Amino acid sequence: MDSESQRRDPFASARVPEFRSLLAGRFLFIMALRMMGTLVGWWMYNLTNAPFAIGLLGLAEVLPALSLALYAGHVIDISEKKSLLRTGMLLYLVCALILLFLSTHWIAGRFAVRWIALGIYLVIFLSGMVRSFTGPLFNVMLGQIVPKNSLQNAITWSQGTWLSASVTGHATGGFLIALLGNSGTLATVALLISLSLLILLRLKPKPPLSESLERKTWDSVREGIRFVLKTRELLGAMSLDLFAVFFGGAVAMVPVYARDILKIGAQGFGLLNGASDIGSIAVVVLLTFFPFRRQQGRKLLFVVWGFGTCIILFGLSKIFWVSFGVLLISGMLDGVSVVIRGTIMQLKTPDYMRGRVLSVNSMFINSSNELGQFESGLAAKLLGVVPSVVFGGCMTWLVVFVTWFRAPSLRKMQY
Repeated sequence: MDSESQRRDPFASARVPEFRSLLAGRFLFIMALRMMGTLVGWWMYNLTNAPFAIGLLGLAEVLPALSLALYAGHVIDISEKKSLLRTGMLLYLVCALILLFLSTHWIAGRFAVRWIALGIYLVIFLSGMVRSFTGPLFNVMLGQIVPKNSLQNAITWSQGTWLSASVTGHATGGFLIALLGNSGTLATVALLISLSLLILLRLKPKPPLSESLERKTWDSVREGIRFVLKTRELLGAMSLDLFAVFFGGAVAMVPVYARDILKIGAQGFGLLNGASDIGSIAVVVLLTFFPFRRQQGRKLLFVVWGFGTCIILFGLSKIFWVSFGVLLISGMLDGVSVVIRGTIMQLKTPDYMRGRVLSVNSMFINSSNELGQFESGLAAKLLGVVPSVVFGGCMTWLVVFVTWFRAPSLRKMQY
């Protein structure tokens, strides 16, 4: 198959056996983490009855993730990736088992709520440290497994897998909470992480490239930062997502909407929590067969504006199906955004620098979810839940407006 035919083949990357193993292992792993995140948010809100406590969960995870991200990027670039991923997943398994222990009746009968909540915060803090290393690893390994002319297709498949796992984890988490309780759900999480680890052990070792070993730690970190700052398309895409998700993190308040505003219980909570991911999956499947060929930068800005509109409508809604619908549409728009940004990231980054650049990206993008969760919790405390969500959507509009005029290279970019 020639290069152009391979680029247009919707199954080009899926024909690589090692890439299929990466997708299967990542699916189970992300599903487990989403189930755990869904449970912890619901658990914490029911322990404390405080929306701000949900925001503090995001802060507990994002502080270590941000603090270690740049160093993690250097370590990823100079390390054998498979071994590093295995270590990170084992540590995630330990975190899930500690949460399982904290959820038992034995702990509930011997410790006050505040001590259980503190234990949950500490475990989430530890998981944030682990995430700073494991978060970028999957995308770094993707770039080493798939040929460059199939990268856009591979990113679409990878994002579709991530979103499918995310929505499955969110929805299944809600159902399992209702069916098995916290302990049963966490036991399932531990099982899924273990199965994922077994699949990912089938990957070949991914040694560092020689260029990664030439510089000392701080010089290596600075090189990665300089590369991002001088590559305007990368910086613009990262900044757009950081601020849009920071202000538009309405999903953090879903436990409050599910229990107190929409009154739909744990099962409805799981469905609402997965609505945006369902929309994203639908769009990613469509983009797999019909990828964008031009004006991707302009489309990116338009879909982020639409995302902000959906957040405003969600904040104002008091009807379950309306709330579900606007979150579904927000997920469709976000799916377009993620595929475009992911493709820009891979195409603009040299192989030997992927760990550092993707770690900088994780500071902007992955951590924006938890920073947005904290912002949502704080804004809900200061303004009230509904005004805080509407405010976030309006700020997302403002971010798009500023980016349109301040980042013309991103607006004009196409690949």
